[in-house]
Amino acid sequence: MSEARGRFLTFEGIDGAGKSSQIAAVVEHLRGRGLSVVQSREPGGTPLGEKLRELLLHEAMNLETEAMLMFAARREHLAALIEPALAAGQWVVSDRFSDATYAYQVGGRGLDAAKFDALEQWVHPRLQPDLTFLFDLDPATAAARLAGTGQAPDRFEREQRSFFERVRNAYLERARRAPSRILVIDASGAPEAIREQVLAALQRLPA
Repeated sequence: MSEARGRFLTFEGIDGAGKSSQIAAVVEHLRGRGLSVVQSREPGGTPLGEKLRELLLHEAMNLETEAMLMFAARREHLAALIEPALAAGQWVVSDRFSDATYAYQVGGRGLDAAKFDALEQWVHPRLQPDLTFLFDLDPATAAARLAGTGQAPDRFEREQRSFFERVRNAYLERARRAPSRILVIDASGAPEAIREQVLAALQRLPA
């Protein structure tokens, strides 16, 4: 087991911002450097988390229930996958983490920010990602990209444009509060240029 702690990378942004292809490129790049990498997602990442994901994406529920289930899935994700991997010196690359809950539940749905803060402090009081890539994109552009995939939208993706505007603004607010951790990337650019920006930022993290 490696004595050095691994690194925790997260990717954030509204659906359609292009996270998936960039995550795949980062995982390939890191493995090419000889690093052990665990790729995951939220909600999900564990057998229990994936069951909760199905509920969260497809079942209507009270807002506070939604927030607590997000953090329940996250606690399991941390205990079963993220924390052991980091302790073993592995790099963890996750599609979403708590920034998403702040953006979607606080910003998008109007959850009391104090309740979010309490849940975050309870579930991971001393852990934040080492680096977060926030793919920022106009919701209209993101919606057009999603429409082109032909996939059936989940209950979040079916929300109105105004919802995604609030989510986007909450993401940017979160980034302003943590500028050393969250790198905002203009996701309207060419994928190759975005990939270069992402990989350049990775070089600043010690292996």
